Amino acid sequence: MGRAGTGTRGAAVAVAVAGPLLLLLLAGAPPAAAGDAKKSDVRLVSEQFSQSPQKLSFYSWYGSARLFHFRVPPDTVLLRWLLQVSRGGGPACTDVEITVYFRYGAPPVINPLDTSFPANTSVQPSFLIKMLQSNASVNISHPAPGDWFVAAHLPPSSQKIEVKGFVPTCAYIFQPDMLVLRAVEVFILEPDVPLPQTLLSHPSYLKIFIPENTRELRLELQGCATNGSLGCPVRLTVGSATLPRNFQKVLTCVSPSWACHLLLPSPPWDRWLQVTARSLAGPHVSVAFRAVAALTACRPWTLNSQHLLPSGTNQSCNASAGLLPPSPGSRGPGRSSRLGSGPFCLMSYPVLREDMDVVSVRFRPVDRVSMLVRSAVPSVLRLHLNTGMDSGGSLTVSLQANQTAVTNNTLVVVCVNAASPFLSFNTSLNCTTAFFQGYPLSLSASSRQADLVIPYPETDNWYLSLQLVCPESPEECEQTSVLVETTLYLVPCLNDCGPYGQCLLLRRHSYLYAGCSCKAAPLASHWPTGWRGWSCTDNSTAQTVAQQRVATLLLTLSNLMFLAPIAISVHRLLLVEASVYAYTMFFSTFYHACDQPGEAVLCILSYDTLQYCDFLGSGVSIWVTILCMARLKAALKHVLFLLGTLVFAMSLQLDRRGAWNMMGPCLFAFVVMVTMWVYRCGHRHQCYPTSWQRWGFFLLPGISMAAVAVAIYTSMMTSDNYYYTHSIWHMLLAGSAAFLLPPREEHTKPWACSQKLTCRYQICKSHREELYAVT
Repeated sequence: MGRAGTGTRGAAVAVAVAGPLLLLLLAGAPPAAAGDAKKSDVRLVSEQFSQSPQKLSFYSWYGSARLFHFRVPPDTVLLRWLLQVSRGGGPACTDVEITVYFRYGAPPVINPLDTSFPANTSVQPSFLIKMLQSNASVNISHPAPGDWFVAAHLPPSSQKIEVKGFVPTCAYIFQPDMLVLRAVEVFILEPDVPLPQTLLSHPSYLKIFIPENTRELRLELQGCATNGSLGCPVRLTVGSATLPRNFQKVLTCVSPSWACHLLLPSPPWDRWLQVTARSLAGPHVSVAFRAVAALTACRPWTLNSQHLLPSGTNQSCNASAGLLPPSPGSRGPGRSSRLGSGPFCLMSYPVLREDMDVVSVRFRPVDRVSMLVRSAVPSVLRLHLNTGMDSGGSLTVSLQANQTAVTNNTLVVVCVNAASPFLSFNTSLNCTTAFFQGYPLSLSASSRQADLVIPYPETDNWYLSLQLVCPESPEECEQTSVLVETTLYLVPCLNDCGPYGQCLLLRRHSYLYAGCSCKAAPLASHWPTGWRGWSCTDNSTAQTVAQQRVATLLLTLSNLMFLAPIAISVHRLLLVEASVYAYTMFFSTFYHACDQPGEAVLCILSYDTLQYCDFLGSGVSIWVTILCMARLKAALKHVLFLLGTLVFAMSLQLDRRGAWNMMGPCLFAFVVMVTMWVYRCGHRHQCYPTSWQRWGFFLLPGISMAAVAVAIYTSMMTSDNYYYTHSIWHMLLAGSAAFLLPPREEHTKPWACSQKLTCRYQICKSHREELYAVT
């Protein structure tokens, strides 16, 4: 018997149980736990862990969720998450529903968009809560020590494309705090050694170490007495709580007339197992008992280098020659051994772990491609995924049986489990160990290959167990063995997210995890990606190749409308304006040719360069059109052209999606134009422009087209109609420029000079300065 120490506290803040932090923790704890803790102020300490808050985002892919990583210390008996949400951005921002996920051992696998997962992917339902802008809490009794993850996000992003600057910018800040109660008085339960315990008003905390190769754990209560009389009102809680699924075992003992015991097959290996004993009698009733733990061990038949290499010089002989266990007369798998406490229970294959890259690992049996599977005992591979950095990828298991070995009456059953292997193939095939529901697979004559994908596997040792069974004739399996080829990988993203997505590494402090961003999502969030899902394999909303090509043609060919203002500008000797329109047409065409989510893609430059040039050309086109309408002097006009272009280049570098970065210079140009028109109206004592035809056939249609274009750009674009509305935006923008460009000056012919000299110099008249210039 002994007691566990306090352990390492790290960055936690430990205080006495009677302190205010504990009172805050117990305020939301179950009544029994709160009462027990208040009466045992020397057995528990409280600790608090916190992380920096993060700004939440509307969900579009896994990278939209904000991840928090905590470590729960050992011997924790009560855990409370305090979830705090704050909102910023002004009164226009409303409360939104926030979804918070919890999981032990790995980041939670979430699917807010209800998309499909790749084939052969096994996903457990996530444990989540939904909350508005308020504080919330989640209590967990006896949580498993180790890595815990919390993920949070806002609702799925809407289909409407919102222009930055026209909608309020709302910030939702989320911060979880972790408060724990940790036991500092924990009794160690040694195998086969009775441990006396007396319960009054508070529980007893015990723990037992489960060594490797433990086949079964038996917990038993003996000699129960209540205030000296017979009776056993005791409840045992064995194991730690995990999320999203909890496999804690509860044993309730009431009457002493029958043996009160609990059998746990395949308990988790090489770790401490928590046991909590709580009295079910009254608060002042004493309950005494003895706790006894018995471990049933089995001996693994470990295939070392001698077993792995066939004897003799012929290395190409039968592949299973060096893998066969000893003969029945010797100590082999399934046979009792004089050495040790029990028979061989498994055939253990040594596994080579090869780290290839970040969150990328390959496992293979040492010096072997295939592993031998027999009916006597399971064949087991252990996969070391306990480094703390392996839970951010996807574990892929691919098995293939020899074509001639599996007959119609034989079946290879497979279980993939964490913490301990599944060893009870002879009695059950559900792959359930003491505290884990495994993943079942099978190989048969009709299906010789089996695949399994586990996204974000828990941080632990994983075990692959295989055994040959013959449901119809068990004796047929005794002399049969099957070679099974294994392909075991940990990859950041399954199939690298396929042709319609890209695999991105995400980071939370020093923790790395991966996620698939479906085609073009991080670059052009306004575009309907079509392909969705965890690995971008959900094609329920995908476009056909013909639809992609039509969309590409609409967005690119609509820019040909700029040929109209280009031709008019050249005809009216507005060469600078014509150059700007040509620049805009060129880069807008190739930007949208590159900004496609499917197969119809053409990128002549990097995507970011094309996008920047497109945004710059659009803004400068509006700038030069408005200043051209102001009819400034040539020198002043070209100076403003250049200064405006520089301002646009600077503002778009700061934030190219900010609406006011483009509208600010345009409004300044509009003020300059209105000022010049008002000045001319006052100077000439008549409206400017003076011609009603100019107003009726050019200015009003141009202004109307520009107004409709702005309305479409700011309020009508959605992800579904983007290639229609944005194509109309192109045509309206180019059409309005063609209508709004001012007419040519009177008495000036296009491309004409007033006089040609024989010396090949030309004297051209400046219609504004009334001067002559030699060119």
